[in-house]
Amino acid sequence: MSAFELRHPIRYVAIGDSFTEGMGDERPDGTLRGWADLVAQGLADATGKTVLYANLAVRGRLLDAIIDEQLEPALSLKPTLLSVNGGGNDMLRPGTNLESILERTRGALSRVQEAGVQPLLLAGPNPTGGIPSGGTVKAKGDALVAAVGDITGDLEIAYTDNWSDPELPGRQYWSHDRLHLGPVGHTRVAHNVLGTLSLPVPADWVTVAAPMPKPTLRQNLRYGREHVLPWIGRRLTGRSSGDGRTGKHLEWIEVPPRTR
Repeated sequence: MSAFELRHPIRYVAIGDSFTEGMGDERPDGTLRGWADLVAQGLADATGKTVLYANLAVRGRLLDAIIDEQLEPALSLKPTLLSVNGGGNDMLRPGTNLESILERTRGALSRVQEAGVQPLLLAGPNPTGGIPSGGTVKAKGDALVAAVGDITGDLEIAYTDNWSDPELPGRQYWSHDRLHLGPVGHTRVAHNVLGTLSLPVPADWVTVAAPMPKPTLRQNLRYGREHVLPWIGRRLTGRSSGDGRTGKHLEWIEVPPRTR
């Protein structure tokens, strides 16, 4: 983007919800990787320099909580690049207030700019092909992405529109809960982000997954029992999957470039 010029040394902070935390992309030891971790590595590999990286994202957070709880702590780290994503959990709930989401998004991005930090906004991928009431959520997402594009244009900031990626709605890019991307899906998002920043993508990244067959009735019933019913239970009791959790990297970690 003509409005974006990467600043060095790179200090990159990510804020958001489970998408940015990396859910669905678990390492063998159970810790989460995810697209933001991959972006940090991609930044290091592309520049040949160690990147400082922090990730304050917490699963289950609504947009208001992301901004109220994570934005100022992120800015206090004095980053050069701050990625923002939120609103996905808001979209899954009835009575979504799109105007409020847009107003708060614009305000957050303006705050980042006022702090002298380069903002990067991400639209999350489209999960609606595999979840209940997907059509309703898709209509909200389509409207939100179109309006957010106007905001990023007005503010002249970098914007990665994963919602409109034609590949990502495919079920082969999603984890077993159908709400979070799997490893290849997260890698594809990181690929999209580096493209937004006009940076090369590591040659060893796998960003295309083989198509998967439609789930069987038995698989759909199991999915409802293991994922949909617990989600409904949390909504009815006012609980969140992120209760009692904090971001995975609240302070800087070093991400060195890999040996080529």
